[in-house]
Formats: sequence, C-alpha cells, structure tokens
Amino acid sequence: METQRPQDTLSLQPQTVPVTAAAAPAEPEEMEIDLAALFYRLLEKIHWIILAALICAVGVGAYVYFLVTPIYQATSKIYIVGSDTAISLSDLQIGSNLAADYQEVFKNWHVHELVASRLNLDKTYTEMSSNLSISNPSSTHVIYVSYKSPDPAEAKLVADTYAQVAREFIAARMDMREPNIFEEARLPNRPVSPNKMRDIIIGFMIGALFAIAIITVQFLGDDRIRTVEDVQKVGNLATLGLIPVQDLSKTTNQDTSADSHGRKHGKE
Repeated sequence: METQRPQDTLSLQPQTVPVTAAAAPAEPEEMEIDLAALFYRLLEKIHWIILAALICAVGVGAYVYFLVTPIYQATSKIYIVGSDTAISLSDLQIGSNLAADYQEVFKNWHVHELVASRLNLDKTYTEMSSNLSISNPSSTHVIYVSYKSPDPAEAKLVADTYAQVAREFIAARMDMREPNIFEEARLPNRPVSPNKMRDIIIGFMIGALFAIAIITVQFLGDDRIRTVEDVQKVGNLATLGLIPVQDLSKTTNQDTSADSHGRKHGKE
C-alpha cells in the first residue's frame, strides 16, 4: 500500500526590503562672524593698525611735498551790462541772459589762440582750455575767468589776458557793448592743489583701513580652537575643566636651580 506523500506546499511570502529615504544634501553652513571677537582682535592689533596708518600718511606726505608740482590759480572778473544808458530792469534781465552767451565765448578756439599769440605761449588749444575755467555766480552779472598754472605770475597774466581778449571778441563778433573789467586777477600766494593736509589725512585713513582689512581676513580664516566656546561649537562636546598651560622652560630652570642648591647644601 503506497503511502501518499503530502504535497509540498510553496508559500510565497513577500520579501520586505527596507527602503531608506535618500539622504538630503547637507546644507552649507553659514559663516557666522563674531563681531565682539573681531572687535577685540582689532583692539589687540591696534598698534599694527596705527603703524600702518602712520607709514601710509608719511608716504603720502613725502609724495605731495617733494614730487607733486603745486598749481596756482588766478581769477579775473568781467561785468556784463545791457546798454550804454542808465541801467534799467530790462538791462538787468538782458545781462542775465547774456551771461550764458559770454561763457560760450571762452570755448571758441580763436580766443585761445589770440591769448597764446599775445603772450607768446608755446601751448596748444587743449592745454589752454584745460587750465581755464569760467563761472557765473547765480543772480549776478559777473563772470569769473580763472586760470591755473605752476607759475603764479603766469596764472595772473593769462587770466587778465583772457578777460581782455574776451571783451574785444564780444565787441567785434557779437556786435555788443564791451563788458567792463570788474576786477583784475591778484597774484596768488598759495597753491590750490595739492591740498597737503587733506591728502595726508586721506593717506592715514587708507593705511588704517588697509591694516583693518588684513586683520579681518586673517581673523575669518583662522580656524584654530582658542576658547571653550570654540570646543563646544566644533566638537559639540561639553567641557569638563581647564588645564592651565605651564611654561616648561621656567619649570626646568627652577628644577635645575633646586638641584644645584640641594647639592650645595649636601656638600656643606
């Protein structure tokens, strides 16, 4: 009699595969600047900041005193009148309108050539116009004719000549009354540039800012652990205690002196 084998049963159980969420990309840590620590670092290095500022100020002072040519400026003034008769309200209005036209006269290349030829100046139109400045103060009929030169006497002479040539040019080309010479230029006794004190102060400030920038960059790039807060921030560890740093050289010297002292007493 045959024994019937129990049919093998195949049980299919679903296999569970652990699914882990993809690790989120680590966010870049934001750099935090401890302004108080930076302030104390700058205060600690204040002598270097002052030294850099003084060196830069001395360098700028030496440059402006010995290498920069001083420039002098002289100013001649002309007065605009509307007519030959008594001045009326309309004449004042005409004078105000003519101020802008008269300023255009000094931009004419012919005026620059007349001044250069009259004074026998070996200068181009560009050089003459670059040193000349014309201004008209508001609510006035006076035109300021200013000229800059390394020679104060030349600055005065050219400014007065420009005013005279402009008067003649206006009468000949614009068919108008010549403006009056309101004031001749004075001989300048001090240069308008360079402003030595201002440049030295600017040099001092630039030197200080340059040193502060270097110290700040060094502070931000210094990742050494110096304080308890640095240990907690970097390692996320609690601090149990502090061990003072001992100077080994002093300890060695003390031990040596103690040994020598003991040997001396032992011999005695």
